[in-house]
Amino acid sequence: MNIVNPSLHQKQLEFEDNQFLVSLFGSHDKNLKVLEEKFQVKLYNRGNLLSIKGKRDPVEKAYFIIEGLYNRLKNKNMSQEDLEQNIDLAKPDYIKEQIEQDNKYMIATKSKAIYPKTKNQEKLIRELQTKDIVFAIGPAGTGKTYLAVAYGVSLFVQGKINRLILSRPAVEAGERLGFLPGDMKEKIDPYLRPLYDSLYEMMPGEEVDRRVLNNAIEIAPLAFMRGRTLNKSFIILDEAQNTLPTQMKMFLTRLGKDSKMVITGDLSQKDLPDNVKSGMLDAIEKLEKVKDIGFVHLNSSDVCRHGLVEKIINAYDK
Repeated sequence: MNIVNPSLHQKQLEFEDNQFLVSLFGSHDKNLKVLEEKFQVKLYNRGNLLSIKGKRDPVEKAYFIIEGLYNRLKNKNMSQEDLEQNIDLAKPDYIKEQIEQDNKYMIATKSKAIYPKTKNQEKLIRELQTKDIVFAIGPAGTGKTYLAVAYGVSLFVQGKINRLILSRPAVEAGERLGFLPGDMKEKIDPYLRPLYDSLYEMMPGEEVDRRVLNNAIEIAPLAFMRGRTLNKSFIILDEAQNTLPTQMKMFLTRLGKDSKMVITGDLSQKDLPDNVKSGMLDAIEKLEKVKDIGFVHLNSSDVCRHGLVEKIINAYDK
């Protein structure tokens, strides 16, 4: 009979680049013993995976510091001095300060807690917390829609809103709804699939389905917003680069009492004809000096998908 030690705790980190672990442990693992003594844990690595085992508090601290160390140093050449200086930050006061900072920007959804991974993502959450209308502009994979949906779900969980409304313009690569097969729901679902995907990550699937049925969560094309006043709601307009200026004005003026709006898009991915101005660009130009509206610009350094995505974006930008 195996007796499990209840005080034993384990966490695992996965790195995109296993060279980080090689640098962290040093040649022939010369740093390994030093790290284990400093953190009071046991460290095991295989490829780009690092397992941390020991008592709960030391494991959590080691996990926090090593993850932070990786995020700080992954985009630059690491020297031994860099590693030693950053590992020395594993002091209780620093850890406490960083945990408090992380909690400040933590988004609690039904399924998990979500933290910003970059400074611009942190700025986006700060703007969501303080402004009623926020524009998040940036390329694919920067987390703009994901964080917006997460923040909306967190307000739902806290009872601060009655409805979560997710919308997109039904303009993709020149297609029009009338030419697509099926009824209206079948026509618009492909456009709204990314929003569904984010929702199902934040809430149990059966709860999402139930709230969609009773209209507490509404996922609809932009045209369905006309003529409405949206009170005590969190409203997201995704792919906003594909709106016309008249559509954007219509959408922004739907804002009602105790509501918030987030407009997300990538101006480099406009599917409108070349001679048609994007409603998102038009709104940015007209509203950028309105102090109660937030604008957050994300870029390739904020990409949180596969490491190649950042390289692809940079190549296309050139």
